[in-house]
Amino acid sequence: MKLYPNKLIAGAAIALVGFIPKLFGADAVKVGVLHSLSGTMAISETSLKDVLLFTFDEINAKGGVMGHKIEPVVVDPASNWPLFAEKAEQLLVKDKVAVVFGCWTSVSRKSVLPVFERNNGLLFYPVQYEGEEQSKNIFYTAEAINQQATPAVDFLIADGRKKIYLLGSDYVYPRTTNKVLKKYLKAKGFRVPEEGEEFDPLKHDVYEEYTPFGHTDYQTIVARIKRFAAGGKACVVSTLNGDTNVPFFKEFANAGLSSENCPVVSFSISEDEFRSLPTKDLVGHLGCWTYFMSLKTAENKKFVSDFQKWLASAPSGVEKKNRVTCSPMNLSRIGVYLWKQAVEKAESFDVDKVRDAMIGQKFKAPEGEVTMQDNHHLINPVFIGETMANGQFKIIKSLGAVPGEPWSEKFLPKL
Repeated sequence: MKLYPNKLIAGAAIALVGFIPKLFGADAVKVGVLHSLSGTMAISETSLKDVLLFTFDEINAKGGVMGHKIEPVVVDPASNWPLFAEKAEQLLVKDKVAVVFGCWTSVSRKSVLPVFERNNGLLFYPVQYEGEEQSKNIFYTAEAINQQATPAVDFLIADGRKKIYLLGSDYVYPRTTNKVLKKYLKAKGFRVPEEGEEFDPLKHDVYEEYTPFGHTDYQTIVARIKRFAAGGKACVVSTLNGDTNVPFFKEFANAGLSSENCPVVSFSISEDEFRSLPTKDLVGHLGCWTYFMSLKTAENKKFVSDFQKWLASAPSGVEKKNRVTCSPMNLSRIGVYLWKQAVEKAESFDVDKVRDAMIGQKFKAPEGEVTMQDNHHLINPVFIGETMANGQFKIIKSLGAVPGEPWSEKFLPKL
C-alpha cells in the first residue's frame, strides 16, 4: 500500500474507531481488530484491518453470527510493541470483545500472548511466522515455516542455487526462521558457519545479516550481496518486514542485481506491499505463500470481486484506489469465518467452548479447502510465485495441501 504520513493514518484510525460502534445495537457481538495503522508496519497492517471490516460486513449482511451483528472495535498499536499489549488488555478487559483478530510481527504477537493467556482471550494470527510456539489462546491461520520458508528453499536448491544470503529485520521472526533454515540447509549439504564463527567465503555458502525496523540505507549491504553473488548461483532469502523493503529493493536494482543474477525470495512481501515498490525492477523475484491474488478459482474470483465492490462504500479512512488482495488478507478473512463456524457449532461465544469447536473446522477458501488442526495451525495449499511487472505473481509451482507444523524438530531432516 502507499506510504502516508503517520498523522493522517492515525487520524483516519481515530475517526474509524469513533464511527463504527454507532452502527450496531445492543445485541451486537464485539470483536477486536489489533493492527498497526501508523508507524513502520502500517504499510502491511492497514490492509488487514480493511479486509476484516469487509469480512464483518459480509457476514453481517447474511444475518451475523448466531443472529448477532459483528461490532468491530478497532485500535491502533502504532507499530509499538509494548502498546500492542496495552491495546490487547483494553480490548479484552474494557471493551470485553469475544475475539481479537490481529498482529503482524512476531514481536507484537509475543507481546500480547501473556495478555491473552492471563485473560483467557482468543487471538487469530494471520501472518507467516517462525513457529516454535503453540498457545491455547491463539489460532495461527498464518503460514508456518514448513508452509513457506522450507518449500521456498527447496525450490531455490532445485533451481541450482548454491549460495544463500539470509537477510532479515532484527527481531524474533527473522532470527528464529533463519536459525531453523540454517539447520535445514546444513542437512542439505550447505556449509553454514557455526554459532559465533565469522563468515569465510572460502569455507561457507550461507551468510546472515539483520537490519533495524525502518532501516533506509542499504548501499553497504547491497554491495556485500553483489560481491557474494559475483561467482554465480547465489540468491537472497529475505525476511525484511515493513517499509524497509522499499529502499532495499531500490538499491538492489540500482546496483545491477536482478532475478537473473541473484533472485530474492521474500517472505513478507505480497501483492499489497508491491503497490509501494518499483515492481518493474522486481520482475522474476519470488514469493511463497498459501494464496496469490492470481489464483484462478471461483472462490477467489468472488473474494476479489466482492472486496472491490465493498471498497466503493467502505468507511472513512479506508483507501479505495488500486487495492489488491494478498495472503495475509486472505488468512485474516479465513480466521473470521472459522471463528464464526466454531461459535455456531458451540452455540456460544464462550472462549473455552469456541476453542474446542475450532478443531477440525473446514472452510472452502479461495486457494482450496483449509482445515484447522488440533495444533491450532491450518492445513493449507502452498504455492511458489514469480513477480510480474503488474505487481501480481505468476504461479510457477503448486505444492498441494501442507499441514502447518509449528515445531521444527518435527520436520527438520536428521543430521
